[in-house]
Amino acid sequence: MFSIRGWQPHDLADPYPVYRRYRDQDPVQRGDGDAWYVFGFDDVDTVLRSPDFGRGPGAPVNPERAALHRIVQNWLVFLDPPRHTELRRMVSAEFAPAVVAGLRGRIAAIAAELVAHISSTPMVDFVEEFAAPFPVLVISELLGVPAEHRMWLRQRAMWLQEASSARIGHRADGVDRADQAAHDLEEYFGEQLEARRGDPREDLVSLMAGAQQRGEATTEEIVGTCVHLLTAGHETTTNLISKSVLILLDARDLVDRLRSEPELLPVVVDELVRYDPPVQMVSRWAYRDFSLGGKTIRPGDKVVPVIGSANRDPLRFPDPDELRLDRAVGRHSGFGAGIHYCLGANLARTEAEIGLAALLKAMPEMSRADEPVCYGNDIIFHGPVRFPLRARVRV
Repeated sequence: MFSIRGWQPHDLADPYPVYRRYRDQDPVQRGDGDAWYVFGFDDVDTVLRSPDFGRGPGAPVNPERAALHRIVQNWLVFLDPPRHTELRRMVSAEFAPAVVAGLRGRIAAIAAELVAHISSTPMVDFVEEFAAPFPVLVISELLGVPAEHRMWLRQRAMWLQEASSARIGHRADGVDRADQAAHDLEEYFGEQLEARRGDPREDLVSLMAGAQQRGEATTEEIVGTCVHLLTAGHETTTNLISKSVLILLDARDLVDRLRSEPELLPVVVDELVRYDPPVQMVSRWAYRDFSLGGKTIRPGDKVVPVIGSANRDPLRFPDPDELRLDRAVGRHSGFGAGIHYCLGANLARTEAEIGLAALLKAMPEMSRADEPVCYGNDIIFHGPVRFPLRARVRV
């Protein structure tokens, strides 16, 4: 029976040996909360793509926390068709490859500014000084959030995650803090939406204000979508970049090759997402009887596809525990699959490519500090919360 209770810090930092034991034992098995945990690639892919599984009862939050409930119930990740389809269509064009390509110059400028800042200090917390602010600044550009508000918004986005049931040893007041953050964000984006009605701009909030005026979405849906884009658009990319740098620091031959052949970065980023995805598992509910891994899943059963395990399944990826530049990765589960495939996948890849390129070029001698890297206590949104880094920049 799979359980995340009692995991030690080294399990959180490297959950893959744990996954391997369970996957070898039984790739579909009961676990915490009587949910079904799914460890093999094919079964995970089936659950993510099949209309027989969906978001079921909706966002797993306490309805007594009114603001939190209102915000989260309108997140795309917690919606099924047809409402999911309609809301996703409203914003999806802004994340298309052509739009993201047009942002590359601004993304590169943001990365360069952050690298210049951290290069002035011999020792930095890489999460705090680069990996966290970088995607916040980028998604804020898309939303049209003023620069002076961005760190305030990041703080609230982090508080929202305190409501996650996947946090191990979370704060006693975590859900209360999440509800307060939801209230603050609800008020903030409501004001931003109101301002855009009379003064539209070239940003996502203005786009959604227009949709509201046409009767295509309610204020609650739009505010929920803004908050979802903020949270999903920053924490996952923060984790991707942090973990990618950690991995590359232990793969010096690969780093040297990337410096001489930067055109390989898109291939490497995709392999990094497969190797150590920023989201480790998601939740679905069965809508009808379904046979999976020899088990009968009943309607209403909770099913948890373990993405981190699926991406290390040797039946899908030969030598899955090796980071290989020559790997033809093909389809993996790092960005999900089916109708909930990550809306910001193109943006996340682009941020990782540009961010890593800037770091590799500017800090050829960077290395881990003597202090340990500390991982967060959340097995869903997986990554370091503190990453001491020596940033010795060659002048």
